[in-house]
Amino acid sequence: MVARAYTVAFEGVEARIVEVQCAIAPGMPYFGVVGLPDKAVSEAKERVRAAMAAMSIALPSKRILVNLSPADLPKEGSHFDLPIALALLAALEIIPKDAVEATVALGELSLDGRLIAVLGALPAAIAAAEQDCVLLCPKACGAEAAWVGATQVLAAATLNDVVRHYTGQIPITPAEAGEVAPQATGRDFRDVKGQERAKRALEIAASGRHHALMVGTPASGKSMLAARLPGILPPLSAQEALETSMIHSLAGLLSEGGISRARPFREPHHTASMAAIVGGGKGAKPGEISLAHNGVLFMDEFPEFPRAVLETLRQPIETGEIMVARANAHIRYPCRFLLIAAANPCKCGYMSDPARACAKVPICGEDYLGRISGPLMDRFDLRVEVPPVAYTDLDLPSSGDSSATVAARVQAARILQTKRFQGHTNTRVNADMEGSLLEQVASPDPEGRALLAKVAERFGLSARGYHRVLRVARTIADLDASPSVRLPHIAEAVSYRLAVGVKN
Repeated sequence: MVARAYTVAFEGVEARIVEVQCAIAPGMPYFGVVGLPDKAVSEAKERVRAAMAAMSIALPSKRILVNLSPADLPKEGSHFDLPIALALLAALEIIPKDAVEATVALGELSLDGRLIAVLGALPAAIAAAEQDCVLLCPKACGAEAAWVGATQVLAAATLNDVVRHYTGQIPITPAEAGEVAPQATGRDFRDVKGQERAKRALEIAASGRHHALMVGTPASGKSMLAARLPGILPPLSAQEALETSMIHSLAGLLSEGGISRARPFREPHHTASMAAIVGGGKGAKPGEISLAHNGVLFMDEFPEFPRAVLETLRQPIETGEIMVARANAHIRYPCRFLLIAAANPCKCGYMSDPARACAKVPICGEDYLGRISGPLMDRFDLRVEVPPVAYTDLDLPSSGDSSATVAARVQAARILQTKRFQGHTNTRVNADMEGSLLEQVASPDPEGRALLAKVAERFGLSARGYHRVLRVARTIADLDASPSVRLPHIAEAVSYRLAVGVKN
């Protein structure tokens, strides 16, 4: 007789159902696991054996074989412990087989029978809901998994609690969804003295998810401005929170077992490897661009990143997804992020200051920013020069709007875009517009079109650059609550496109 339990194997953010089959047959004492398990899964039998011994359950002196089906799907991770234990308990007729077969389980077992938190509870809950099954997981994962809301989540502290639940002694209370309140950073746009043009550019970037490049001397405030960007972004919608949290669940980044509505803000160091940025490594894990999905990816010292790493950003910026292809894995991750890059104007950083610049000016600036290829530079909608702030200005009162005021304008612009793109599955913000939708929504008035035509001819805008100007202009019009794109909107969008003396 074969007993069955169910769990999941992860392929990117997708959780595939795995059937755990357990057969007990006469023969020499043996406990084996087959079905393409990795080292952690192969060792599960020893943890299961010890956990059952802690419950005073002795395994029979027979041949115990556990098969993980489909057998050609790689099985990785310690979360297979609990489903293997369930299948074995059902085969021993300690718990009812039919109840186990209606459950998707995941969890790691300690030697004394405690259930330890594992990665991926959220995508596992979605897979369980699709199969119309209950999800059984460690207690520490319950609040995370219950956020899905489409299936019942049972969160147990120990394997003994699981046995008592299935035998009707002490039922497990279904877990309740938890949400992590966003932590206030205390960073406000008004903390930045001056730099009103850069603040305006970041407001436009946040409103339409337009990628921005800031170029300025050291200590001019580029990093300070970027750090305050999360304070003006609207909270994640329910769908966005689910998408982002699934990735963070696989990466083990969900704190307190709950879900956050705050948009992610990732700032990798310029020494980060390609696998760290785009994903890869053992198990083809998500990289920084996927961890920043629906949020911000801030890349300081942008030209200092390896050239190969920078060039890999080109396709994800356009498509909003990344295919991590390795010899043993082909995993697709979503990565619709807002890229904010910061760079010095040259190697020494003081090209615009004759008193401090090196002797290689202006060639050093051309060489330094030349590390950013033309095709990659073409993908930046907003390019802003961030001039140095005089020390005498630091004692002046704060100027400009607060982050709360700017956030209200950004939220209003996002609401307009949400209404505009209802029914368009792959279009959420202005940066996603393309084709006939772009022509319909962002078509400027005759004066604006004439200006854009002159700019395109004079500065040789690419087709991509032309369309990106239209998207930015549409966002500026949304901030003005204007139903149409007019000449001033085109003019401002063009000014950001042509700023900074780099390739267009």
